[in-house]
Amino acid sequence: MNYLEQLFSLEGKTAVVTGASRGIGRGLAEALLNAGARVILVATNPERLEETTRIFKEQNLPAFAYRCDLEEAREIDGLVDYVERECGRIDVLVNAAGVTFGHELDDYPDELWEKTLKTNLEAPFRLARSFAPLFKQQGSGSIVNITSISAELGAEGNPAYGAAKGGLKQLTKALAADLGPHGIRVNNIGPGYFRTDMTQRSWNDPQLREKRTRRTLLNRWGTTEDLAGLIILLASDASAYITGQDLYIDGGWLVNFM
Repeated sequence: MNYLEQLFSLEGKTAVVTGASRGIGRGLAEALLNAGARVILVATNPERLEETTRIFKEQNLPAFAYRCDLEEAREIDGLVDYVERECGRIDVLVNAAGVTFGHELDDYPDELWEKTLKTNLEAPFRLARSFAPLFKQQGSGSIVNITSISAELGAEGNPAYGAAKGGLKQLTKALAADLGPHGIRVNNIGPGYFRTDMTQRSWNDPQLREKRTRRTLLNRWGTTEDLAGLIILLASDASAYITGQDLYIDGGWLVNFM
């Protein structure tokens, strides 16, 4: 293995990826697997989770399934116990699970607000807090939180999503301050518009699709393959001096004045 291969290699590392059965979470998990990591795939839907795990295993990738409802604190505790018992360590935690519910502000339902914040903000906090002792015991590790361009810009008709992603952006900085002295790095990846299950409705609307394509400087929507390089960077020793940062993969959306 040459210097560059060693720098970016994840051989011998254990990663936990939430929301790993579809969309961005699945893409991130696949990138980590192909870089050599053993990956615990975490998702709520058991059928989709098992199918995703089966596909990876057929490619001889070391993927393992763990069904977990991230809205339930005791299930998060169970996940942490499983990783400690079965793996003995964790090197990478990727908080990719997320939900979004568009609705008019005037009667935005309390239950949608609460579900969004529990999944998108509270679960990453609980996972980071619960895995912190194991990370500290090792004196190393990387936590990657998946935010969004909605952490920077206001979007109509979805107050909970923007609030959760903005909160997650700041949570990352707080976690970086707490965990940095122990050799643990915490960073954000903020996707722009990617073609996933979550954005299928927008993609299927020709006017919305074209509008969002034009707003993106690279003139296309992202694919999960576009995330591979950055997640491998942040998970590997190649980013040993990077922490507390917001790294956007948005095709130039945020810097487009027009």
